[in-house]
Amino acid sequence: MTVSTFNIICIVWALVGVATYVLLQFVTAPYGRHIQKGWGPEMANKLGWILMEVPSFLIILYFVLISNQSNYALFLSSLWLVHYFNRTFIYPFRIHTKNKKMPVTIVLSAVFFNFINAGINGYYLANFEHYSNSAFTSPSFIIGLLIFLGGFIINQKSDTILINLRSPTEQGYKIPFGFLFRYVSCPNHLGELIQWAGFAILAWNIPATCFFIWTAANLLPRANKHHIWYLNKFENYPKNRTAIFPSIFTK
Repeated sequence: MTVSTFNIICIVWALVGVATYVLLQFVTAPYGRHIQKGWGPEMANKLGWILMEVPSFLIILYFVLISNQSNYALFLSSLWLVHYFNRTFIYPFRIHTKNKKMPVTIVLSAVFFNFINAGINGYYLANFEHYSNSAFTSPSFIIGLLIFLGGFIINQKSDTILINLRSPTEQGYKIPFGFLFRYVSCPNHLGELIQWAGFAILAWNIPATCFFIWTAANLLPRANKHHIWYLNKFENYPKNRTAIFPSIFTK
């Protein structure tokens, strides 16, 4: 496959992501607090999380093992693997979702999403990457890494606050407070969005940018639906919060 053909595939996939963003304005993915019947067979929530995320980890690991990547490409792959090791093998065992289910259709759609996104990024780093060691001193490396790490910290701290809202035996939902929850309903999604924006700057290629577009296409509608759900669920929910991006007018 030539680079030009590969880039066309990535651009088409990115356009599908934009279309998905539009679709998700009208459809709410039925898992977590938005779970509802009518989406077919269901499976255990934790198992579903593992099955959804593991393709992203295994595919990048596969391309690392079969190719002779440059030091910079290996660094990019390592950042990806750290994130998805947490999402696959740590996060599902931290969340308190006893007896909760998710539709198999959601799991399968996420597997497809992760298979394509990890596939194009892994394939690029294994076949087309052109990084030299001087990339480690470039402005895009410094800026991208700072953004990536900042997003990772925001995501992890926000997830921890959400996880600690209830004990392992509790099932209901509560209003989160503290940290960036003071300003937005979904700082965990904000952190992940920032994280992959940083990765796109670090990688500075079409597949990484494509993945950022897909991340935004999924997380922005999700955060908005969460925000509306909070407002409808809790009468005392802070009205000055926004969905995902802090408002400059928030006091």
